[in-house]
Amino acid sequence: MAERQGKPGPPTTVVLFGASGDLAQRKLLPGLLHLWRAGLLPEVRVVGTALEPQTRESFVDLARVAIAKHSDDEEDKQAFEEFATRLFWANSGPEELAATIEEAESTCESTHSRLHYLSVPPKAALSVVRQLEAAGLVEGSRIVMEKPFGTDLESAVALNASIHEVFDEEQIFRIDHFLGKEAALNILAFRFANGIFEPIWHRNNIDHVQIDVPETLGLEGRAGFYEGTGAYRDMVVTHLFQVLAFTAMEPPTSLDPQGITTEKMKVFRSMVPILPSDVVRGQYVGYRDEPGVAPDSETETFIALKCYIDNWRWADVPFYLRTGKRLGAGQRIISIAFKEPPKSMFPPGSGIGDDGPDHLTFDLADASRMSLSFYGKRPGPGFALNKLSMQFAMESTGWTGASLEAYERLILEAVKGNKTLFTTAEGVERLWEISQPMLENPTPVRSYEQGSWGPNQMHQLIAPYAWRLPFQRPWRTQDTPEL
Repeated sequence: MAERQGKPGPPTTVVLFGASGDLAQRKLLPGLLHLWRAGLLPEVRVVGTALEPQTRESFVDLARVAIAKHSDDEEDKQAFEEFATRLFWANSGPEELAATIEEAESTCESTHSRLHYLSVPPKAALSVVRQLEAAGLVEGSRIVMEKPFGTDLESAVALNASIHEVFDEEQIFRIDHFLGKEAALNILAFRFANGIFEPIWHRNNIDHVQIDVPETLGLEGRAGFYEGTGAYRDMVVTHLFQVLAFTAMEPPTSLDPQGITTEKMKVFRSMVPILPSDVVRGQYVGYRDEPGVAPDSETETFIALKCYIDNWRWADVPFYLRTGKRLGAGQRIISIAFKEPPKSMFPPGSGIGDDGPDHLTFDLADASRMSLSFYGKRPGPGFALNKLSMQFAMESTGWTGASLEAYERLILEAVKGNKTLFTTAEGVERLWEISQPMLENPTPVRSYEQGSWGPNQMHQLIAPYAWRLPFQRPWRTQDTPEL
Protein backbone atom coordinates (compact mmCIF):
# COMPACT_ATOMS: atom_id res chain seq x y z
CA MET A 1 0.00 0.00 0.00
CA ALA A 2 0.98 3.63 -0.50
CA GLU A 3 2.29 5.64 2.40
CA ARG A 4 -0.58 6.80 4.57
CA GLN A 5 -1.16 10.56 4.72
CA GLY A 6 -3.54 11.84 7.35
CA LYS A 7 -5.86 9.98 9.67
CA PRO A 8 -7.69 7.12 7.96
CA GLY A 9 -11.44 6.85 7.88
CA PRO A 10 -13.34 4.16 9.80
CA PRO A 11 -14.47 0.86 8.23
CA THR A 12 -17.10 1.94 5.71
CA THR A 13 -19.36 0.52 3.06
CA VAL A 14 -19.87 3.03 0.25
CA VAL A 15 -23.19 2.42 -1.51
CA LEU A 16 -22.79 4.05 -4.90
CA PHE A 17 -26.04 4.87 -6.68
CA GLY A 18 -25.54 5.60 -10.38
CA ALA A 19 -22.40 3.46 -10.26
CA SER A 20 -22.28 2.97 -14.03
CA GLY A 21 -22.64 6.69 -14.79
CA ASP A 22 -20.12 9.22 -16.04
CA LEU A 23 -19.26 10.77 -12.64
CA ALA A 24 -18.72 7.37 -11.06
CA GLN A 25 -16.39 6.30 -13.85
CA ARG A 26 -14.42 9.55 -14.09
CA LYS A 27 -14.09 10.48 -10.41
CA LEU A 28 -15.71 8.23 -7.81
CA LEU A 29 -14.35 4.78 -8.63
CA PRO A 30 -10.79 6.03 -9.28
CA GLY A 31 -11.06 8.14 -6.12
CA LEU A 32 -12.19 5.25 -3.93
CA LEU A 33 -9.38 3.07 -5.29
CA HIS A 34 -6.82 5.79 -4.47
CA LEU A 35 -8.18 6.33 -0.95
CA TRP A 36 -7.97 2.59 -0.30
CA ARG A 37 -4.45 2.22 -1.71
CA ALA A 38 -3.25 5.31 0.20
CA GLY A 39 -4.38 3.73 3.47
CA LEU A 40 -7.05 6.39 4.03
CA LEU A 41 -9.97 3.98 3.61
CA PRO A 42 -8.27 0.70 4.44
CA GLU A 43 -11.48 -1.21 5.28
CA VAL A 44 -13.73 0.03 2.49
CA ARG A 45 -16.37 -1.98 0.63
CA VAL A 46 -18.11 -0.56 -2.47
CA VAL A 47 -21.63 -1.65 -3.43
CA GLY A 48 -22.63 -0.32 -6.82
CA THR A 49 -26.19 -0.04 -8.08
CA ALA A 50 -28.00 1.60 -11.00
CA LEU A 51 -31.21 1.30 -12.99
CA GLU A 52 -29.66 -0.88 -15.70
CA PRO A 53 -29.04 -4.47 -14.55
CA GLN A 54 -25.49 -5.77 -14.17
CA THR A 55 -23.61 -8.53 -12.42
CA ARG A 56 -20.75 -8.22 -9.98
CA GLU A 57 -18.39 -9.39 -12.72
CA SER A 58 -19.61 -6.80 -15.24
CA PHE A 59 -19.34 -4.05 -12.62
CA VAL A 60 -15.73 -5.05 -11.92
CA ASP A 61 -15.07 -4.95 -15.68
CA LEU A 62 -16.64 -1.50 -15.90
CA ALA A 63 -14.52 -0.25 -12.98
CA ARG A 64 -11.35 -1.75 -14.51
CA VAL A 65 -11.95 0.11 -17.80
CA ALA A 66 -12.87 3.34 -15.99
CA ILE A 67 -9.70 3.32 -13.89
CA ALA A 68 -7.49 2.45 -16.85
CA LYS A 69 -8.98 5.42 -18.71
CA HIS A 70 -9.35 8.05 -15.99
CA SER A 71 -6.76 7.35 -13.29
CA ASP A 72 -3.39 9.12 -13.55
CA ASP A 73 -1.76 6.96 -10.88
CA GLU A 74 0.09 3.92 -12.21
CA GLU A 75 0.34 2.34 -8.77
CA ASP A 76 -3.43 2.62 -8.38
CA LYS A 77 -3.90 0.82 -11.68
CA GLN A 78 -1.53 -1.94 -10.64
CA ALA A 79 -3.45 -2.43 -7.38
CA PHE A 80 -6.87 -2.66 -9.05
CA GLU A 81 -7.24 -6.44 -9.02
CA GLU A 82 -6.84 -6.54 -5.25
CA PHE A 83 -9.26 -3.61 -4.90
CA ALA A 84 -11.77 -5.42 -7.15
CA THR A 85 -12.38 -7.99 -4.40
CA ARG A 86 -14.04 -5.15 -2.49
CA LEU A 87 -16.52 -4.33 -5.28
CA PHE A 88 -20.09 -5.67 -5.22
CA TRP A 89 -23.22 -5.07 -7.31
CA ALA A 90 -26.90 -4.84 -6.38
CA ASN A 91 -29.64 -4.59 -8.98
CA SER A 92 -32.62 -2.34 -8.30
CA GLY A 93 -34.81 -3.07 -5.32
CA PRO A 94 -34.51 -2.50 -1.58
CA GLU A 95 -34.36 -6.21 -0.71
CA GLU A 96 -31.47 -6.98 -3.06
CA LEU A 97 -29.64 -3.84 -1.98
CA ALA A 98 -29.85 -4.80 1.70
CA ALA A 99 -28.81 -8.37 0.94
CA THR A 100 -25.80 -7.28 -1.13
CA ILE A 101 -24.60 -4.91 1.60
CA GLU A 102 -24.89 -7.77 4.09
CA GLU A 103 -22.84 -9.97 1.75
CA ALA A 104 -20.19 -7.26 1.30
CA GLU A 105 -19.82 -6.84 5.05
CA SER A 106 -19.97 -10.54 5.90
CA THR A 107 -16.18 -10.95 5.88
CA CYS A 108 -15.49 -7.74 7.81
CA GLU A 109 -14.00 -8.08 11.26
CA SER A 110 -15.51 -4.82 12.56
CA THR A 111 -18.83 -3.04 12.18
CA HIS A 112 -19.02 -0.88 9.06
CA SER A 113 -20.59 2.54 8.86
CA ARG A 114 -22.42 3.26 5.59
CA LEU A 115 -22.09 6.15 3.17
CA HIS A 116 -24.77 6.36 0.47
CA TYR A 117 -23.47 8.37 -2.50
CA LEU A 118 -26.26 9.60 -4.81
CA SER A 119 -24.55 10.02 -8.18
CA VAL A 120 -27.97 10.35 -9.81
CA PRO A 121 -29.98 13.13 -11.52
CA PRO A 122 -31.68 15.50 -9.02
CA LYS A 123 -35.15 14.27 -9.98
CA ALA A 124 -34.13 10.74 -8.92
CA ALA A 125 -32.75 11.69 -5.52
CA LEU A 126 -35.99 11.36 -3.56
CA SER A 127 -36.76 7.91 -5.00
CA VAL A 128 -33.29 6.76 -3.84
CA VAL A 129 -33.98 8.19 -0.38
CA ARG A 130 -37.24 6.23 -0.23
CA GLN A 131 -35.47 3.08 -1.39
CA LEU A 132 -32.94 3.42 1.42
CA GLU A 133 -35.78 3.85 3.89
CA ALA A 134 -37.54 0.74 2.56
CA ALA A 135 -34.30 -1.24 2.79
CA GLY A 136 -33.76 -0.24 6.42
CA LEU A 137 -30.47 1.45 5.56
CA VAL A 138 -31.04 4.89 7.10
CA GLU A 139 -30.15 4.56 10.76
CA GLY A 140 -26.53 5.40 11.53
CA SER A 141 -25.69 6.06 7.87
CA ARG A 142 -24.75 9.19 5.91
CA ILE A 143 -25.92 10.35 2.50
CA VAL A 144 -24.03 12.40 -0.09
CA MET A 145 -26.10 14.47 -2.52
CA GLU A 146 -24.99 16.11 -5.76
CA LYS A 147 -26.13 19.54 -6.94
CA PRO A 148 -28.40 21.28 -7.70
CA PHE A 149 -30.23 21.47 -4.40
CA GLY A 150 -33.49 22.77 -5.83
CA THR A 151 -33.96 25.35 -8.57
CA ASP A 152 -35.45 28.16 -6.47
CA LEU A 153 -36.44 28.85 -2.87
CA GLU A 154 -39.74 26.97 -3.04
CA SER A 155 -38.25 23.81 -4.57
CA ALA A 156 -35.25 23.87 -2.21
CA VAL A 157 -37.49 24.11 0.86
CA ALA A 158 -39.67 21.28 -0.46
CA LEU A 159 -36.64 19.09 -1.27
CA ASN A 160 -35.08 19.60 2.16
CA ALA A 161 -38.39 18.89 3.89
CA SER A 162 -38.83 15.63 1.97
CA ILE A 163 -35.30 14.42 2.71
CA HIS A 164 -35.65 15.40 6.38
CA GLU A 165 -38.60 13.01 6.63
CA VAL A 166 -36.06 10.21 6.27
CA PHE A 167 -32.61 11.58 7.14
CA ASP A 168 -31.62 14.03 9.86
CA GLU A 169 -29.67 17.09 8.71
CA GLU A 170 -26.56 15.76 10.47
CA GLN A 171 -26.62 12.73 8.13
CA ILE A 172 -26.81 14.79 4.90
CA PHE A 173 -23.69 15.88 3.01
CA ARG A 174 -24.41 18.22 0.06
CA ILE A 175 -21.29 18.02 -2.05
CA ASP A 176 -19.52 20.89 -3.81
CA HIS A 177 -16.32 19.71 -5.47
CA PHE A 178 -14.95 23.27 -5.60
CA LEU A 179 -14.55 23.25 -1.82
CA GLY A 180 -12.64 19.98 -1.97
CA LYS A 181 -9.82 21.52 -3.94
CA GLU A 182 -6.47 22.12 -2.26
CA ALA A 183 -6.46 25.76 -3.40
CA ALA A 184 -9.83 26.47 -1.78
CA LEU A 185 -8.52 25.24 1.56
CA ASN A 186 -5.39 27.31 0.99
CA ILE A 187 -7.57 30.43 1.20
CA LEU A 188 -8.27 29.65 4.85
CA ALA A 189 -4.60 28.97 5.56
CA PHE A 190 -3.49 32.08 3.72
CA ARG A 191 -5.92 34.33 5.57
CA PHE A 192 -5.89 32.99 9.09
CA ALA A 193 -2.35 31.64 9.49
CA ASN A 194 -0.50 34.76 8.35
CA GLY A 195 -0.44 37.94 10.38
CA ILE A 196 0.69 39.93 7.33
CA PHE A 197 -2.55 39.39 5.37
CA GLU A 198 -5.45 39.13 7.81
CA PRO A 199 -5.21 42.80 8.93
CA ILE A 200 -5.58 44.05 5.34
CA TRP A 201 -8.47 41.67 4.48
CA HIS A 202 -10.93 44.51 4.93
CA ARG A 203 -12.95 47.16 3.08
CA ASN A 204 -10.35 49.76 4.13
CA ASN A 205 -7.78 48.04 1.92
CA ILE A 206 -9.71 45.96 -0.62
CA ASP A 207 -11.33 47.68 -3.57
CA HIS A 208 -13.26 44.77 -5.08
CA VAL A 209 -13.18 40.99 -5.47
CA GLN A 210 -13.60 38.85 -8.59
CA ILE A 211 -14.51 35.16 -8.67
CA ASP A 212 -14.18 34.05 -12.26
CA VAL A 213 -14.85 30.50 -13.51
CA PRO A 214 -15.09 30.45 -17.32
CA GLU A 215 -15.36 27.10 -19.10
CA THR A 216 -14.43 26.06 -22.62
CA LEU A 217 -16.79 23.08 -22.48
CA GLY A 218 -20.28 23.12 -23.91
CA LEU A 219 -23.24 20.95 -22.90
CA GLU A 220 -21.40 17.64 -23.35
CA GLY A 221 -24.71 15.81 -23.86
CA ARG A 222 -26.38 17.37 -20.79
CA ALA A 223 -29.01 19.45 -22.59
CA GLY A 224 -31.88 17.88 -20.64
CA PHE A 225 -30.28 18.89 -17.36
CA TYR A 226 -28.96 22.27 -18.48
CA GLU A 227 -32.19 23.51 -20.02
CA GLY A 228 -33.82 23.27 -16.59
CA THR A 229 -30.98 24.98 -14.75
CA GLY A 230 -28.73 27.33 -16.70
CA ALA A 231 -25.45 28.88 -15.60
CA TYR A 232 -26.77 30.57 -12.47
CA ARG A 233 -28.43 27.52 -10.92
CA ASP A 234 -25.72 25.14 -12.13
CA MET A 235 -22.67 27.10 -11.02
CA VAL A 236 -23.29 30.25 -9.00
CA VAL A 237 -25.55 29.01 -6.19
CA THR A 238 -23.77 25.70 -5.78
CA HIS A 239 -20.13 26.68 -6.41
CA LEU A 240 -19.26 30.36 -6.66
CA PHE A 241 -21.21 31.49 -3.59
CA GLN A 242 -19.50 28.79 -1.54
CA VAL A 243 -16.07 30.05 -2.65
CA LEU A 244 -17.24 33.60 -1.86
CA ALA A 245 -18.05 32.50 1.70
CA PHE A 246 -14.51 31.12 2.21
CA THR A 247 -13.11 34.38 0.86
CA ALA A 248 -15.28 36.65 2.98
CA MET A 249 -15.91 34.79 6.26
CA GLU A 250 -14.75 36.02 9.65
CA PRO A 251 -12.13 34.00 11.57
CA PRO A 252 -13.86 30.93 13.02
CA THR A 253 -13.47 30.12 16.70
CA SER A 254 -11.78 26.90 15.57
CA LEU A 255 -11.28 24.85 12.41
CA ASP A 256 -13.93 22.34 13.44
CA PRO A 257 -16.97 21.90 11.16
CA GLN A 258 -19.35 23.87 13.36
CA GLY A 259 -17.00 26.86 13.62
CA ILE A 260 -16.52 27.18 9.86
CA THR A 261 -20.17 26.48 9.04
CA THR A 262 -21.25 29.19 11.48
CA GLU A 263 -19.02 31.81 9.84
CA LYS A 264 -20.07 30.81 6.31
CA MET A 265 -23.69 31.15 7.33
CA LYS A 266 -23.03 34.65 8.67
CA VAL A 267 -21.76 35.60 5.21
CA PHE A 268 -24.89 34.23 3.54
CA ARG A 269 -27.15 36.04 5.99
CA SER A 270 -25.30 39.30 5.30
CA MET A 271 -25.58 39.07 1.51
CA VAL A 272 -27.86 41.62 -0.10
CA PRO A 273 -30.56 40.23 -2.44
CA ILE A 274 -29.29 40.28 -6.02
CA LEU A 275 -30.99 42.85 -8.23
CA PRO A 276 -31.72 42.14 -11.91
CA SER A 277 -29.88 45.37 -12.78
CA ASP A 278 -26.69 43.82 -11.36
CA VAL A 279 -26.87 40.73 -13.58
CA VAL A 280 -25.79 40.05 -17.19
CA ARG A 281 -27.07 36.87 -18.80
CA GLY A 282 -25.72 35.44 -22.05
CA GLN A 283 -26.14 32.53 -24.43
CA TYR A 284 -23.46 31.37 -26.84
CA VAL A 285 -24.19 31.44 -30.55
CA GLY A 286 -25.22 27.95 -31.60
CA TYR A 287 -26.66 26.89 -28.24
CA ARG A 288 -30.19 26.63 -29.65
CA ASP A 289 -28.90 24.25 -32.33
CA GLU A 290 -27.63 21.77 -29.74
CA PRO A 291 -29.55 18.44 -29.57
CA GLY A 292 -32.24 18.62 -26.90
CA VAL A 293 -32.32 22.44 -26.70
CA ALA A 294 -35.55 24.30 -27.49
CA PRO A 295 -35.25 26.48 -30.64
CA ASP A 296 -36.48 29.50 -28.66
CA SER A 297 -34.59 28.72 -25.44
CA GLU A 298 -33.88 31.61 -23.06
CA THR A 299 -31.59 29.52 -20.84
CA GLU A 300 -28.40 31.39 -20.02
CA THR A 301 -25.06 29.70 -20.69
CA PHE A 302 -23.23 32.73 -19.24
CA ILE A 303 -23.80 34.87 -16.20
CA ALA A 304 -21.96 37.77 -14.61
CA LEU A 305 -23.24 39.52 -11.52
CA LYS A 306 -22.38 42.00 -8.82
CA CYS A 307 -23.27 41.31 -5.20
CA TYR A 308 -22.59 42.82 -1.80
CA ILE A 309 -22.04 41.58 1.74
CA ASP A 310 -23.59 44.07 4.11
CA ASN A 311 -21.45 43.64 7.20
CA TRP A 312 -18.71 45.57 8.99
CA ARG A 313 -15.83 44.01 7.05
CA TRP A 314 -17.24 44.17 3.53
CA ALA A 315 -19.74 47.06 3.37
CA ASP A 316 -19.71 48.69 -0.11
CA VAL A 317 -17.07 46.30 -1.51
CA PRO A 318 -18.47 44.78 -4.73
CA PHE A 319 -17.98 41.08 -5.43
CA TYR A 320 -18.05 40.28 -9.15
CA LEU A 321 -18.85 36.72 -10.19
CA ARG A 322 -18.64 35.34 -13.73
CA THR A 323 -19.03 31.90 -15.28
CA GLY A 324 -20.17 30.47 -18.58
CA LYS A 325 -19.88 27.84 -21.28
CA ARG A 326 -17.80 28.01 -24.49
CA LEU A 327 -15.66 30.89 -23.24
CA GLY A 328 -12.10 31.84 -24.11
CA ALA A 329 -10.34 29.64 -21.56
CA GLY A 330 -11.02 27.29 -18.69
CA GLN A 331 -9.98 29.03 -15.47
CA ARG A 332 -10.92 29.14 -11.77
CA ILE A 333 -9.70 32.42 -10.35
CA ILE A 334 -10.26 34.46 -7.20
CA SER A 335 -8.74 37.91 -7.53
CA ILE A 336 -8.51 40.40 -4.69
CA ALA A 337 -7.96 43.98 -5.95
CA PHE A 338 -6.37 46.28 -3.40
CA LYS A 339 -7.04 49.98 -3.22
CA GLU A 340 -4.49 52.20 -4.90
CA PRO A 341 -2.57 54.86 -2.96
CA PRO A 342 -4.63 58.03 -2.48
CA LYS A 343 -2.01 60.17 -4.20
CA SER A 344 0.94 59.46 -6.47
CA MET A 345 4.22 61.35 -6.31
CA PHE A 346 5.59 59.57 -9.38
CA PRO A 347 6.05 61.65 -12.56
CA PRO A 348 3.81 61.34 -15.64
CA GLY A 349 4.93 58.51 -17.86
CA SER A 350 6.39 56.51 -14.98
CA GLY A 351 3.87 53.72 -15.59
CA ILE A 352 2.08 54.05 -12.25
CA GLY A 353 -1.54 52.96 -12.64
CA ASP A 354 -1.07 51.67 -16.18
CA ASP A 355 -1.72 48.07 -15.14
CA GLY A 356 -4.45 48.70 -12.58
CA PRO A 357 -4.39 48.00 -8.86
CA ASP A 358 -2.31 45.44 -7.03
CA HIS A 359 -3.94 42.00 -6.99
CA LEU A 360 -3.74 38.86 -4.91
CA THR A 361 -4.84 36.00 -7.15
CA PHE A 362 -5.74 32.41 -6.26
CA ASP A 363 -5.90 29.83 -9.02
CA LEU A 364 -8.36 27.11 -7.94
CA ALA A 365 -7.27 24.74 -10.70
CA ASP A 366 -5.69 21.46 -9.66
CA ALA A 367 -2.23 23.03 -10.11
CA SER A 368 -2.99 25.32 -7.10
CA ARG A 369 -1.19 28.63 -7.54
CA MET A 370 -1.17 32.07 -5.91
CA SER A 371 0.22 35.37 -7.13
CA LEU A 372 0.70 38.80 -5.56
CA SER A 373 1.25 41.63 -8.05
CA PHE A 374 2.73 45.01 -7.26
CA TYR A 375 4.62 47.91 -8.86
CA GLY A 376 8.40 47.96 -8.73
CA LYS A 377 11.07 50.27 -10.13
CA ARG A 378 12.70 49.29 -13.38
CA PRO A 379 16.51 49.33 -13.09
CA GLY A 380 18.18 52.40 -14.55
CA PRO A 381 17.88 56.18 -14.32
CA GLY A 382 14.56 57.85 -13.62
CA PHE A 383 11.48 56.32 -12.10
CA ALA A 384 10.02 53.92 -14.63
CA LEU A 385 7.71 51.41 -12.96
CA ASN A 386 6.70 47.92 -14.03
CA LYS A 387 4.12 45.51 -12.65
CA LEU A 388 5.91 42.63 -10.96
CA SER A 389 4.64 39.55 -9.15
CA MET A 390 5.55 36.97 -6.56
CA GLN A 391 4.11 33.54 -7.27
CA PHE A 392 3.69 30.28 -5.44
CA ALA A 393 2.87 27.08 -7.31
CA MET A 394 2.22 23.67 -5.80
CA GLU A 395 4.33 22.10 -8.53
CA SER A 396 7.39 23.99 -7.25
CA THR A 397 7.20 22.14 -3.91
CA GLY A 398 7.55 18.49 -2.99
CA TRP A 399 3.88 18.40 -1.96
CA THR A 400 2.19 17.84 -5.31
CA GLY A 401 1.86 14.08 -4.92
CA ALA A 402 0.46 14.50 -1.43
CA SER A 403 -2.67 16.35 -2.53
CA LEU A 404 -5.97 14.57 -2.85
CA GLU A 405 -8.28 15.12 -5.78
CA ALA A 406 -11.38 17.11 -4.80
CA TYR A 407 -13.81 14.18 -4.81
CA GLU A 408 -11.34 12.02 -2.90
CA ARG A 409 -11.06 14.60 -0.13
CA LEU A 410 -14.83 15.09 0.07
CA ILE A 411 -15.57 11.35 0.19
CA LEU A 412 -13.01 10.95 2.98
CA GLU A 413 -14.45 13.86 4.96
CA ALA A 414 -18.00 12.51 4.56
CA VAL A 415 -16.86 9.07 5.76
CA LYS A 416 -15.38 10.75 8.84
CA GLY A 417 -18.53 12.84 9.38
CA ASN A 418 -16.66 16.14 8.92
CA LYS A 419 -19.10 18.71 7.46
CA THR A 420 -16.58 21.57 7.06
CA LEU A 421 -16.61 21.39 3.25
CA PHE A 422 -20.34 20.73 2.81
CA THR A 423 -23.44 22.90 2.57
CA THR A 424 -26.31 22.98 5.04
CA ALA A 425 -30.04 23.14 4.32
CA GLU A 426 -30.17 26.58 5.93
CA GLY A 427 -27.34 27.82 3.74
CA VAL A 428 -28.93 26.48 0.56
CA GLU A 429 -32.28 28.07 1.35
CA ARG A 430 -30.70 31.42 2.20
CA LEU A 431 -28.85 31.52 -1.14
CA TRP A 432 -32.07 30.83 -3.02
CA GLU A 433 -33.75 33.55 -0.95
CA ILE A 434 -31.27 36.24 -2.04
CA SER A 435 -31.57 34.95 -5.62
CA GLN A 436 -35.33 35.39 -5.87
CA PRO A 437 -35.38 39.00 -7.19
CA MET A 438 -33.24 38.15 -10.23
CA LEU A 439 -34.92 34.78 -10.81
CA GLU A 440 -38.37 36.34 -10.77
CA ASN A 441 -37.34 39.17 -13.14
CA PRO A 442 -34.53 37.76 -15.30
CA THR A 443 -32.63 40.14 -17.55
CA PRO A 444 -32.59 39.54 -21.33
CA VAL A 445 -30.26 36.87 -22.65
CA ARG A 446 -27.48 38.43 -24.76
CA SER A 447 -25.70 36.41 -27.44
CA TYR A 448 -21.93 35.95 -27.47
CA GLU A 449 -19.52 34.21 -29.79
CA GLN A 450 -18.02 30.89 -28.81
CA GLY A 451 -14.42 31.38 -27.69
CA SER A 452 -15.07 34.94 -26.47
CA TRP A 453 -15.32 36.06 -22.82
CA GLY A 454 -19.07 36.72 -22.86
CA PRO A 455 -21.48 39.45 -24.02
CA ASN A 456 -20.20 43.03 -24.08
CA GLN A 457 -22.62 44.11 -21.35
CA MET A 458 -20.35 42.41 -18.81
CA HIS A 459 -17.88 45.29 -19.19
CA GLN A 460 -20.54 47.82 -18.25
CA LEU A 461 -21.38 45.75 -15.16
CA ILE A 462 -17.86 45.92 -13.77
CA ALA A 463 -16.92 49.47 -14.92
CA PRO A 464 -14.85 51.41 -13.93
CA TYR A 465 -12.90 48.21 -13.15
CA ALA A 466 -11.94 45.52 -15.66
CA TRP A 467 -12.16 41.75 -15.63
CA ARG A 468 -8.86 40.10 -14.71
CA LEU A 469 -9.30 37.36 -17.29
CA PRO A 470 -7.78 37.05 -19.76
CA PHE A 471 -4.53 37.75 -17.92
CA GLN A 472 -2.20 40.31 -19.42
CA ARG A 473 0.65 38.49 -17.65
CA PRO A 474 0.67 34.67 -17.91
CA TRP A 475 1.39 32.43 -14.95
CA ARG A 476 5.02 31.45 -14.66
CA THR A 477 5.93 27.77 -14.78
CA GLN A 478 9.04 25.93 -13.67
CA ASP A 479 10.49 26.51 -17.15
CA THR A 480 9.68 30.23 -17.22
CA PRO A 481 12.67 32.49 -16.42
CA GLU A 482 12.29 34.92 -13.53
CA LEU A 483 11.66 38.54 -14.53
